[in-house]
Amino acid sequence: MNVSAQNIAFAGNKGDRVRSDCFVNLELAKEGGLQILLQSKVKPMFGNSINKLVEDILNHFEINNAKITIVDSGALPFVLAARIEASIKKLIKTDKEFLLELIPENRYQTKKDAFRFSRLYLPGNTPSLMLNAGIHNPNGIILDLEDAVAPDKKFEASFVVRNALREVNYYGAERMVRINQVPQGLDDLDFIVPHNVNLILVPKCESKNQIVAVNKRIDSIKKEKGIKGDIWLMPIIESALGVIKAYEIASAADNVASIAIGLEDYTADLGTRRTNKGTESFFARSMVVNAAKAAGIQAIDSVFSDISDMEALKQNVLVSKSLGFDGMGCIHPRQIRVIHENFAPDQPEIEKAKKIVDAFLKANEKGLGVVSLGSKMIDAPVVKRAQKTVDLAISLGLLEKNWRKDI
Repeated sequence: MNVSAQNIAFAGNKGDRVRSDCFVNLELAKEGGLQILLQSKVKPMFGNSINKLVEDILNHFEINNAKITIVDSGALPFVLAARIEASIKKLIKTDKEFLLELIPENRYQTKKDAFRFSRLYLPGNTPSLMLNAGIHNPNGIILDLEDAVAPDKKFEASFVVRNALREVNYYGAERMVRINQVPQGLDDLDFIVPHNVNLILVPKCESKNQIVAVNKRIDSIKKEKGIKGDIWLMPIIESALGVIKAYEIASAADNVASIAIGLEDYTADLGTRRTNKGTESFFARSMVVNAAKAAGIQAIDSVFSDISDMEALKQNVLVSKSLGFDGMGCIHPRQIRVIHENFAPDQPEIEKAKKIVDAFLKANEKGLGVVSLGSKMIDAPVVKRAQKTVDLAISLGLLEKNWRKDI
């Protein structure tokens, strides 16, 4: 155990508006044993279990003499453990980790072409927003280690995100993490790759080399830990250079499942203001969509920042869909329903797709090499797009699985 010259460290948050969190102050000593000072409204009910968790963590890291003060605001065990471990590792250099159970509900993996209509951003250092995110049914949740976390809180946020991947039930939503910009973000991978993350967002991506570096680190961690399964990447284009290199980035590796655009940073890079109309970003959004489609992956639009204007959000989604995007980000749960409803195929789209797929299936049943609908020939990309629409309609409950009986 390598102890630093410093002997006091703290982590977490406290204050009247803080909930589902705690503040930990740890002071190492040379003697005196362990002193645990707990301030909590739930101390009469849960004080013993909290003290036991604290003792288990300190013993795990072979800390026998210390004073630890905890100001609890309703933190769950995974938050308490993250805050305590962060405090310890500010003082002690060790490779040990204190890991809680990876719950059975979080052992799933996702497919490269999983539906990604919505992805909900959750600040990585605010556990209160993580706890019930899954009940809003986003396609994905993003535990954010980048812009949503203050620079001096990024280290301790890493432990919260790691524990949340293991302990919080997101009800089947794709479990995503946005790391920090490469190369700093490479260190974030140690906290997420071993803990069954489904997809990693790579922000401010401007070249293939950043994707190569991320995958090299992922492969190294997977080999060291004996980890199996796919981890998908979603590079985020946020600059003029990134837009120009969008196809290079989209086609950089087989595990790049989608490519997103971040318009706040992009418009800042241009030196212009972002508007609801979006004329200032039309070129960039079109470039990203074309790069994604050329690479055979999904195109994901930026977030819509006005959480109070649902009509404007709806119009934004319809424009996004018309440009060819497959989904977009959201910063508040109330945006999810509007995004899902307006990215979903409408009835005319479904009916047209049914006719195309049915014509294709009938041609196959007859052993025909040519597919036609009426007097028009149908090529493979059209059939593929129609089949995707049919599959999507079925998954959303807009079409029965035995739909061919209706033809």
